[in-house]
Amino acid sequence: MAQVKAPKPSALAAQPQSFAQANNGQEMTGAQAIIKSLECAGATDVFGLPGGAILPTYDPLMDSQRIRHILVRHEQGAGHAAQGYAHATGKPGVCIATSGPGATNLVTPIADANMDSIPMVAITGQVGASLIGTDAFQEADIVGITAPITKHNVLVTDPNEIPQAIAEAFYIATHGRPGPVLVDITKSAQQSTMNFQWPERIDLPGFNSGARPHAKTVQEAARLLATARRPVLYVGGGVIRSGASAGLRKLTDLSGAAVTTTLMARGALPDSHPQHVGMPGMHGTVAAVASLQKADLVVALGARFDDRVTGKLESFAPHATIVHADIDPAEIGKNRAVDVPIVGDLKEVFEVLVPALEEEHRKHGKPDLEAWWTQIDQWRDTYGLGFTPTDDGLSSPQHVIQRLGEISGPDTIFTSGVGQHQMWASQFIRYERPNSWINSGGLGTMGFSVPAAMGAKVGEPDRTVWSIDGDGCFQMTNQELVTCAINEIPIKVAIVNNSSLGMVRQWQTLYYNERYSNTDLHTGHGTRRIPDFVKLADAMGCVGLRCESDADVDATIKRAMEIDDQPVVVDFTVSRDAMVWPMVAAGTSNDEIQYARGIAPEWDRGEEE
Repeated sequence: MAQVKAPKPSALAAQPQSFAQANNGQEMTGAQAIIKSLECAGATDVFGLPGGAILPTYDPLMDSQRIRHILVRHEQGAGHAAQGYAHATGKPGVCIATSGPGATNLVTPIADANMDSIPMVAITGQVGASLIGTDAFQEADIVGITAPITKHNVLVTDPNEIPQAIAEAFYIATHGRPGPVLVDITKSAQQSTMNFQWPERIDLPGFNSGARPHAKTVQEAARLLATARRPVLYVGGGVIRSGASAGLRKLTDLSGAAVTTTLMARGALPDSHPQHVGMPGMHGTVAAVASLQKADLVVALGARFDDRVTGKLESFAPHATIVHADIDPAEIGKNRAVDVPIVGDLKEVFEVLVPALEEEHRKHGKPDLEAWWTQIDQWRDTYGLGFTPTDDGLSSPQHVIQRLGEISGPDTIFTSGVGQHQMWASQFIRYERPNSWINSGGLGTMGFSVPAAMGAKVGEPDRTVWSIDGDGCFQMTNQELVTCAINEIPIKVAIVNNSSLGMVRQWQTLYYNERYSNTDLHTGHGTRRIPDFVKLADAMGCVGLRCESDADVDATIKRAMEIDDQPVVVDFTVSRDAMVWPMVAAGTSNDEIQYARGIAPEWDRGEEE
C-alpha cells in the first residue's frame, strides 16, 4: 500500500510541521510522549478522569498549553462527550480513562461510536507490563473487551511506540469509514524514558481508507436515475460523516427524486427542501415510508439498511432497483441485495454522479415525475405529522419539543437521549443544516444526551446547545451537569418529564394489555417528585426551571434562552399517555405502518406496473 501522510494538527497549531519537528529527538517519558502526541495530532479538547494506571500521563497534561482537559464525573460521560464533540465538529473526539473499571466504563460510548461511525480516540492506562495476566489491581483486558466494537485497538508496552500508535489512531479513526480507536498504554511504558519521534508518514498495509467510485457503476446509477419513474434517495448518516451535504443538495435538485433522511442523517438535506419527504422507518413519516415501498429506484447513500428503517426486510421496497453507495464495502449487500454497488467516499461519489446524471439528461432528457410527486404530495397532505390535545390537561410533549425548535432556531445544536423524546425531537424539530442533530442511533444508549451536549458545546461554543432528554435518560448521566457548571459549559437541558420510561410504556400499552411493569419513575406527576429536578439542578450549580402547562411553554423556553452564563435545566411536566406516531411494529412490514393507534394509511398495496 502506498504511504500516506500522518494526520495534521488542527489550525490551532500555527506551524504544525515545525511543531512536530521541534519535538522530535527530545528525551521524555512515555507519559510526556502521550501528551506531545495528542498535541501533534491536533487534539485541543480532551475529556477524562484520572486513576492509578493513567496517573503518570496526568502530570505532564498540566503543562500543556494546547490541550484543555475537562474532568468528568464518570468515564461514560467522557466517552459520550467525545462523541458529541465529534458529531458537532467533524473532528475526532478524545477521551482518557484509567485501567480496569475506568476503561470498562468507556465500553458503552465506544460501542455507540462504532455503531454510528463516530471518529473517536480513547486513551486508557493499563497496569505495568510485568503485571499483565496476574489479575493485578484494576487489571482488565480492555483490548480484548473492545475488539468487536472498535475500528482498531492496540496495547502499547514500549514507550518508543507511543507516537506511532497515537498517530495511527487518529488516522484510522478519521479515514475511510470513521470509528473509534482505543490505545491502551501500560503504566510502565508511561514511566519509562524514550526519544520522541512523530512519524512523518503512516504506512498501514491493508488498511482501506476508501476506494474511488468506479466509473462504470456511477454511469449505471446515473442512467437509472435519469429513467426512473418513482425514484427515492435513501440518505443515511454517511452523508453527514463525509461532509457531503452540498453534493447531496446538487444531486437532489438535479434528479427530482424524493429524499428521505434517516435518524442519523437529519439535517443532511434541509427539512424545508420541497423534495424532502421526512424520516423513514419505524417512526418515520407516512410519505417517507410509502415512497420507499412504492419506489421503482432506491439510491441508498451512506445508509446501511438498518432494521429500524426496513422493517421486515423481505418486504422492503419490493419493486425497486437498488443502488447502494457507501465508503465501506462490507455494508454493500450485507442486508439487502444490491443491483448497482458504488464503493467510495460520498463526497467523491457526488462529484462524479452529478455530472454523469447531467450527461444522461442531455442525451435523453429529464424523466417525467409529475405523477410520482402528485402521489407523494397526497400522502404528505393526508398523513402529515401532528398530535392531539392531551386528556389529562398536561402539556403534550410534541408541542414542547416543536416550540423548542421554533424558538431556538436552526443554528442550534440539539442532542437527545433515547426513547419517545428522541423520536419526537427527530419529527417535530426542523433541521436545516448538518451536524445540528446529535443522538444515539444504532446502539440506542440511554444517558447519551447530557454528556453529548457538553461535548458539542465544547466543540461549538458559539452555538446554543439544547439537550432534549427524558426523565429516565436524565437520571443516568445528569452528574455531568456538575462538570458543565464548574467548567463554564452553559448547555441547556429540556427534560420531557412524563414520569415514565415512555417508550417502554408505549409498548406495554400497545402489546402488553396496559400492564405497566416497572415503568413508573415517580418524577413528575403528583405532589411528590423523586427527584425534584429543579432542586437537583440548583444543587449542581445550574439554573432550574419548571413548566407545567402549555400556557407557560414559550415563556419558559425564552427564559432559558436568556441565560448564557451557566447551565439551565427545564423540567417540562408532560402527559404520560402521549405516543409516538406513525409506527411500524418491530418485525412487521413497512406496509403495516399505523398513522395513529388503530389507523392505517390507505394506499394501494398492489403490485406496481
